[in-house]
Amino acid sequence: MYGDAINLQAHQHEPHTGSLASRLNWLRAGVLGANDGIVSVAGLVIGVAAATTNRAEIATAGVAGLVAGAVSMSLGEYVSVSTQRDTEQAIIAEERREIAEMPDAEHAELVGMLRQRGLSSDLSRAVADELTANDALRAHLDVEFGIDQHDLVNPWVAAGSSALAFTIGALLPLIAILVPPESARIAVAFVAVLIGLLITGLLSASVARSRRVVAVTRLVVGGALAMAVTFGIGSLLN
Repeated sequence: MYGDAINLQAHQHEPHTGSLASRLNWLRAGVLGANDGIVSVAGLVIGVAAATTNRAEIATAGVAGLVAGAVSMSLGEYVSVSTQRDTEQAIIAEERREIAEMPDAEHAELVGMLRQRGLSSDLSRAVADELTANDALRAHLDVEFGIDQHDLVNPWVAAGSSALAFTIGALLPLIAILVPPESARIAVAFVAVLIGLLITGLLSASVARSRRVVAVTRLVVGGALAMAVTFGIGSLLN
């Protein structure tokens, strides 16, 4: 239990740049952006290619889908992460007020939370005393909410990474559908997209330290289904 106390105190002094929350924020925006860019633009250009062989029309649809999708993803991420940041800031303000107005009650609450983590009563009180003396607000935010007031989520970072990832992902099917000859363009695009989704799944699993098979399967299967559906619709509209 004493080791837990040491780890908890050490955590209070660790630099939080590049923390797990920040890394997951980047990962979520990047993976969602790349995956959506690949799948949505692939479905769009393959659907159009199934209905027409005109390269200019396919390119126009693909570029329009890329621009609209990048803007949409960026705006969606900005709004979502801004809401999360506003919530975190409200929590910080409320905790700061409670510590100023009810220091004894907040100290007792901190002791109780430390006891819930497995520390003894005496050790919980000693750790709470030291953490409070060092930085009471930081201690409460970390133990109670897992928030670092100096490392809040950044909506601009999420929006930018999402737009960039979408654009990079969307370029893959767009290039794959425009470069090959007419007879092979759909097959080449289909294979290129599946390879892109495979790589995306491997990267996301590696960063998140999750199971690779699961991450890859859900991306590849979902992308294949999306392309098959849009190809079928495009063929019917021909």
